[in-house]
Amino acid sequence: QVTLVESGGGLVQAGGSLRLSCAASGRILGNYFMGWFRQAPGKEREFVTSMKWSTGHTYYADSVKGRFTISRDNAKKTVYLQMNSLKLEDTAVYYCGVGQPAFMTVARAYDYWGQGTQVTVSS
Repeated sequence: QVTLVESGGGLVQAGGSLRLSCAASGRILGNYFMGWFRQAPGKEREFVTSMKWSTGHTYYADSVKGRFTISRDNAKKTVYLQMNSLKLEDTAVYYCGVGQPAFMTVARAYDYWGQGTQVTVSS
């Protein structure tokens, strides 16, 4: 099993920045993807970005490309989400997910999830 804990969320003004962290416990297999999804009230969990652990290949949703960056620290088994130029529509609970999905942009294809961290963009 893999346990994930997100942190770094908070309240930020539009145009500002935040960096989220997702610390993993357990074994992350080389063919796993580790990524970020978000969910706003009344909406489905939405793909944000994901990384294939073995290659470092990344994929971004069009809505965040150029503003968000996913990165990792292998020693800490931690993945980060650097969020810049935040917009009101970025407000959501952000979740870290791990798995070997057939379709990496589909939330239900992932095996493990953290508890989520709230990001609220104001003004």
